[in-house]
Amino acid sequence: MLEGLGRSLPDDTQFPPGSSPQAAMLRGHDWATSPLGPPAHWPRPLRAAVTMVLDSPVPMWLAWGDALTMVYNGAYAPMLGNKHPHALGAALRTVWAEIWADVGPLVETTLAGQALYREDMELRVRRADSEQSAWFSFSYAPLRDDDGVVRGLVCTVWETTDKVLAQRRLAASESRLQALTRASTNVIYRMNADWSRSLEVNGQGFLTDTSKPNPSWMDLHLPAREHPGVMQAIRRAIDTRSPFELEHGVLRADGTLGWTLSRAVPVFGDDGEIVEWFGTASDLSESKATQAALLESERQFRALFDTIDEGFCVIEFLDGPHGPLSDYVHVAANPAYLANAGIADVVGQRVREMVPLEADGWVEIYRKVLLTGEPVRFERELVRTGRYLELAAFRVDPVERRQVAVLFQDVTKRHRAELALRELNDTLERRVAEEVAARSKTEDALRQAQKMEAVGQLTGGIAHDFNNMLAVVIGSLDLLGRRFADGDPRAQRYVEAAKDGAKRAAQLTQRLLAFSRQQPLKPEAVDANKLVAGMSDLLRRSLGGAIRLETVLAGGLWRTHVDPHQLESVILNLAVNGRDAMGENGRLTIETANCHLDARYAADHLGLAAGQYVLVAVSDTGTGMSPEVIGKAFDPFFTTKEVGRGTGLGLSQVYGFVKQSGGHVKIYSEVGQGTAVKVYLPRLLGPHREDAPDEVPQALPTGDSRELVLVVEDEPAVRQLSVDALNELGYRVLEADGAAAALRLIDAHPDIDLLFTDVVMPEVNGRKLADEALKRRPLLKVLFTTGYTRNAVVHNGVLDPGVQLIGKPYTIEELAARVREVLDAPRRAQPPAA
Repeated sequence: MLEGLGRSLPDDTQFPPGSSPQAAMLRGHDWATSPLGPPAHWPRPLRAAVTMVLDSPVPMWLAWGDALTMVYNGAYAPMLGNKHPHALGAALRTVWAEIWADVGPLVETTLAGQALYREDMELRVRRADSEQSAWFSFSYAPLRDDDGVVRGLVCTVWETTDKVLAQRRLAASESRLQALTRASTNVIYRMNADWSRSLEVNGQGFLTDTSKPNPSWMDLHLPAREHPGVMQAIRRAIDTRSPFELEHGVLRADGTLGWTLSRAVPVFGDDGEIVEWFGTASDLSESKATQAALLESERQFRALFDTIDEGFCVIEFLDGPHGPLSDYVHVAANPAYLANAGIADVVGQRVREMVPLEADGWVEIYRKVLLTGEPVRFERELVRTGRYLELAAFRVDPVERRQVAVLFQDVTKRHRAELALRELNDTLERRVAEEVAARSKTEDALRQAQKMEAVGQLTGGIAHDFNNMLAVVIGSLDLLGRRFADGDPRAQRYVEAAKDGAKRAAQLTQRLLAFSRQQPLKPEAVDANKLVAGMSDLLRRSLGGAIRLETVLAGGLWRTHVDPHQLESVILNLAVNGRDAMGENGRLTIETANCHLDARYAADHLGLAAGQYVLVAVSDTGTGMSPEVIGKAFDPFFTTKEVGRGTGLGLSQVYGFVKQSGGHVKIYSEVGQGTAVKVYLPRLLGPHREDAPDEVPQALPTGDSRELVLVVEDEPAVRQLSVDALNELGYRVLEADGAAAALRLIDAHPDIDLLFTDVVMPEVNGRKLADEALKRRPLLKVLFTTGYTRNAVVHNGVLDPGVQLIGKPYTIEELAARVREVLDAPRRAQPPAA
């Protein structure tokens, strides 16, 4: 008997009944060769199940019997592909052999009586002669016979390949969108249809992130001033259903103001209406700041371009008849071009048209700058206008632009003056280079100035005390020589030797005071040319016959306002230093000139004011100095001479005098090439008196016994020497050890003719004493004395106007002359305290 033969239904000639294509297909199939046999012999449960499968609108199949022979409906046929219709009546395992490893275990589970369901199961199926992946959702249910024995299974199946692939495409799209969002530096945002709420903001650190709908997005992200403009742009985009785009200010995540370019596109629903807006916002803050800075830079450049005194132009090279890069045209020029070059409307002019006779020279210079990229500074005459120009040129990169920028100024007057000077001095060697070493940094200069100031204060204090001691020594020797040694040659010789040593010590203290800028100066209008010329004999005697002395005195030299005696000492000091550096022979040159120290030079030298100066330079052809020696040359007691040939105070004295006079001193030297010391003294401006004729030496002036002098000195030894010296000179003398005693004597002796007082005294100084005395006696004559000048009668190193002063130590001759000079001056009210 055929497999599956059991109790059959009597009416089976038209099974399955109905006129559907599925029923007709089943009835037309040759079942005789299948394990199931003719349908007339199928058991009732199978026929019922087949009827159910054929009547179902969804894809279904069943498998029955030991061979699991397949029966399926028309909805399932497309899933079979080219296996249909051969699969009808075929064994399930044969039909789906390629996926049996995947579905076989499921079939076994179902035949064991357990129904199951699988969703979106991937299977590799053979379609169109190739295997491909397909996805299915299906349920398996056991089929039982009338005895309840499982004889097969029925399957309801849906192919979900399209759905799965669509889901995967959607997931991939969302993944790419998320990756794009993470990779982008722009803000990503979503807004609802009418922009009343922000749905999401990925701020990228630029704006505040928002993951929930936010109706306050405008207050969160926009400054108040931006609200109207943004809302107007939003309304325009909604009304026109077109993309939104606007550049506007924003509130950044850190609370600061920034700029953004915001773009958004509408997303439409199935009904064609806007569902939401998807947009990006790029950070323009840096570019806006850069743009603003560029505009400001351009504004500053234009202002500088239009206002600078120097001429400025940009030239662009051209190829011409003379070859490549053989001509250039002016593409830009500032207003000062005309003032400096003397040629108008140069923009658009070619150099070979503008200055045809001298074009080759200009082209050669600037073409080299263009090709090498090396800037150049030079001076050249513009023959067409007779102007002598100082120029600087540099390439405007990139080189492909073929442009060179030129900055220049008219230096014709300066050039003519230099030519005139060279013509007048064509037999002289060129002047020593103005600078042979890098200028010291401001910090080094400050440290040097502080060191010099500290040493100056120390030496000034020492000199003050030493002067008081020397005053006693010199005064005693003067009196000793006058009273006791006169007539005794040996005693007189000893006295003179002691006086000579004391004077040399006084000169040493004077140098200390000069270095510390504490010597009292008596500046006057000085013609440095006349002063140098008057020193010629003295200099030649000091230098010796083997040293050749040359003077180069500038014509039209300005006057300077200095102490002439101190300036003579400076020149002599420098000349002797030069002689010692040259040895047995050489050339010493003393030069004068007018010069201007500009602001750039003054900025590199602490305490120096820019302006006009009179230059006195002393140059030698000696051994020269190293940079290390130059750095210490002005230090007190520093010397390179052997023991016994110098105190180390010569250049220190020069330094102190020049600084005290408001000037500047600079050493230029190279080892083996000689040394030049340049002294710059301020130019005297305004009217000035002509030099007084040299005084004819007079005999020692003495006093009249009727003339009464009050000596005020706190140091007893100095006071006693002053009293004895004045007595020796024929004056009547009263003495006091301080201001209080002096004022009592002035009140008691109205016949006092002269108040001779020390300046530095305890409690009340000499200036205050003199002021109080002059209140009582307005016509009283006053002569001050001091060994130290940082006091009440000397300010900035210069005596107050009208003040009479004699410095300690002094000889009896100096005292006699100074006292006589003060007493013989016309009586007038003395100046009040400064």
